[in-house]
Amino acid sequence: MMKAPRIQTTVVGSYPLPEWLAAAPSEQALSDAMRVVLRTQEAAGIDLVCDGELYRFDPDHPETNGMIEYFTRPMSGIRNEIGFSEWLAYAQGAGMRFRARPPGVVSGPVGAGTLNLVLACRRAKSLAAKPLKFTLTGPHMLAKTLHDLHYRSAEKLAHAIAEVLAAQVKHLHADVVQVDEANLPGHPGEWKWAAAAINKVLQAVPKGAKAAVHLCFGNYGGQTVQKGTWARLIDYLNALKADHIVMECAHRPPGELAVFRDLRPGLGLGLGVVDIKRTEIETASEIARSIERAAKVLGRNRIKYIHPDCGFWMLKRGIADGKIRALVKGRDLYEGRG
Repeated sequence: MMKAPRIQTTVVGSYPLPEWLAAAPSEQALSDAMRVVLRTQEAAGIDLVCDGELYRFDPDHPETNGMIEYFTRPMSGIRNEIGFSEWLAYAQGAGMRFRARPPGVVSGPVGAGTLNLVLACRRAKSLAAKPLKFTLTGPHMLAKTLHDLHYRSAEKLAHAIAEVLAAQVKHLHADVVQVDEANLPGHPGEWKWAAAAINKVLQAVPKGAKAAVHLCFGNYGGQTVQKGTWARLIDYLNALKADHIVMECAHRPPGELAVFRDLRPGLGLGLGVVDIKRTEIETASEIARSIERAAKVLGRNRIKYIHPDCGFWMLKRGIADGKIRALVKGRDLYEGRG
């Protein structure tokens, strides 16, 4: 019997929305779509699967994967009606130029409201035949996108949101719980309070499950949103109470890999080897070479996972599926698995 692979394959989260789900949405159709997404990954040989973040599907907004609104709309203390003056004030703020309007206005203390991540995770877990990753958006990203009229401080708002998320995360029965932060790479000066907030969520991950953090420079319609370097976030990464990190690397300068030499021992590295911002499907050889290059720079035992740079939501399903298959074939080629 062939031993288990040393490097695990996984996906970051989102998957292209099946057109038939958007055309005829229902609870049954949503479950069926999740089955398709999970089986696609399982058939390709992905070790750690995800439901494609379809749990966030909204028939009124099928074009997005719900990274922000799914979490903020149900929360108490956040108003979803945006006044004109509030819109103007938000538009003048820095850091959210890629959004035309805020997802909500914070008008009081933030609470869970009707948010129920436990139910969403339970459904995905019941459909998965392999270890499951459940993803959620982090407190820094959520705080930065909202228009805050109550806390008047992104740091205080992030901590309030973190407490809401942590109270739900502690009840999640997934093999890996991954928290996504896509705004911080463009604002590395905020790393100290961002780390303190996200650690509240990470420390709530149940015993026996792994806590992970995904960071990228944005994937809004397949475009990079944030500017910066990983070197400016090494202190943040080392402060995380996580088992491993899930990093955008394929779309980054090859020389940047060297900064991960400074990661603390025990923090696993997830290496992005599939570029989701290009439509060409990588070959197994390309992926194997990417792993080999990183191993030469960082050491053979540093890489724990390989994955795409970010989610697949903006790609066509055929392209996403091809990249998923290539991911496994590339890992197997690198490890000499026949």
